[in-house]
Amino acid sequence: DRHDFLEVETPMMQPKAGGAVARPFKTHHNALDQDFYLRIAPELYLKRLVTGGLERVYEINRNFRNEGISTFHNPEFTMMEFYQSYATYEDLMSFTEELFCFIAENVFGGFTFTYQGTQIDLTPPWRRLSVRDALIQIAQMDPDDLTDPGKAIAFARKTGCDVKETDPLGKILMAVFDERVEKKLVQPTFVTHYPVAVSPLSRRSGADPDLVDRFELYISGREIANAFSELNDPADQRERFLAQIRQREAGDDEAHEMDEDYIRTLEYGMPPTAGEGIGIDRLIMLFTDSASIRDVILFPLLRNKQE
Repeated sequence: DRHDFLEVETPMMQPKAGGAVARPFKTHHNALDQDFYLRIAPELYLKRLVTGGLERVYEINRNFRNEGISTFHNPEFTMMEFYQSYATYEDLMSFTEELFCFIAENVFGGFTFTYQGTQIDLTPPWRRLSVRDALIQIAQMDPDDLTDPGKAIAFARKTGCDVKETDPLGKILMAVFDERVEKKLVQPTFVTHYPVAVSPLSRRSGADPDLVDRFELYISGREIANAFSELNDPADQRERFLAQIRQREAGDDEAHEMDEDYIRTLEYGMPPTAGEGIGIDRLIMLFTDSASIRDVILFPLLRNKQE
């Protein structure tokens, strides 16, 4: 609020399941005789607002993803997403450090605290590590494996990842990252430069068109935030959506749908923008030393008791 962001609300029922790569919950509106989805993210609506002239917006929102349940996944969860015009993902890294340190100072009176027996130090600047360097240094992939789909698939399967021959190289590499790297990122780390194949809404990197200007924040082995410089080129966005449709046709039911209305929004002209989503439940887990997401949600989703 001190940085002049306007709090807004966007639809929780959406005609397209957009803004993230995730499997949605589906429902039906009887009066309109039309299918809707519970939102997997508010992103595309918040970016419509940016295009309409609201240069700094945020929403503390409920999202719904039809996925597994674990100690850090719940199908219904809370997230804060915010968007800032004329900013880049690098600006948001600095802003995120400032935001988390502000919370820590108010909760703990300083930047260090203990989570599940391990001391976490939020003192900035935080470590920055590209996906490529993480795979080489932590997963111990050979640099050649990063560019050869056959070698990448072989490494992934040896690691225990369930990957398909039809998966794009970027998706295979991120499967290895999830299996071999994520849990080892204990102190706050910005992982940067993700593959285009797993980032359908992110701006391409000027240095390498196969990568995007994106980061995810990891603390204590878990993703806490995801951010990127937004893709605002309607032609490129259409091609990304088409690539996602091809992935969907190949069996990926989490791939993004085509959204013509959003492409039309970009054609009107979205300014250079950066946006970020922070998982509030996971953040509260971290600051309350809670081992499970069920400890910070009053009514977590549970299987019915078997009689």
